[in-house]
Amino acid sequence: MELLMIMAVCFGSSVIGSICGIGGGVIIKPVLDSVGIMEVTTASFLSGCTVLSMSAVSFFRNIGGERDYNFDKFFAGILTLGSVIGGVSGKAVFQNIVDGLDDKNAIGAIQAAILLIITAGTFIYTVNKKHVATRKIDSKSTVFFLGLMLGMMSSFLGIGGGPMNLIVLYYFFSMETKEAALYSICIIMFSQLSALFSTLISGQTPEFSAGILALMVGCGVFGGIAGTKINNRITNKTVDKLFVGLIVVIMLLSVYNIVRYA
Repeated sequence: MELLMIMAVCFGSSVIGSICGIGGGVIIKPVLDSVGIMEVTTASFLSGCTVLSMSAVSFFRNIGGERDYNFDKFFAGILTLGSVIGGVSGKAVFQNIVDGLDDKNAIGAIQAAILLIITAGTFIYTVNKKHVATRKIDSKSTVFFLGLMLGMMSSFLGIGGGPMNLIVLYYFFSMETKEAALYSICIIMFSQLSALFSTLISGQTPEFSAGILALMVGCGVFGGIAGTKINNRITNKTVDKLFVGLIVVIMLLSVYNIVRYA
């Protein structure tokens, strides 16, 4: 029963994550925490691996397809460079906090509280974004700094990006939904890759079953393929509605996890 639930959560989250550009881990991590199938540190690591597989598949399928917007590789390069450095930094912060806690699962309450604040702010912005004047940032240093912050936060939370990526891309760069989703997937892919290498090199990999890892990564791959196909067939408006509904679910899960781990 646990395996079926993990499969359903990872596949469904990867499909939605690929469509919306939020990484899937923003669903996988809170759900795994809420049911207590594995330790928080293990859930963070495996969620990151799943998100990495999903984002890689989704990005390369999208980048090779037809789009009604241009993908600026130079802009993406600066943004992802920041996210890579941020990903390593966020993982280091996460590990330092875990090492300083007697109850290792207490980190779950910290992650859930931060995620709740982020998603609540995202929800408020999303429902009011028609009335918010967006910006068009050209400064390379600002682009790098925003990538750094996004990579650090996604790595620390173990969610692979999440709603904060899209809001930053919407507001600071005036992107449409699908365009922001592709850049978000790019950020997620590189930040998770750097976080994974950092964990492996430091020898701080948590205990996990190789079978569970293969299962979750496989679901991430097939979820990314399915999500990309769906994304190409639906409108920006539909993606926005799915995004808002997802934010509400994430907030409810975050509240539950705060109570559970506090």
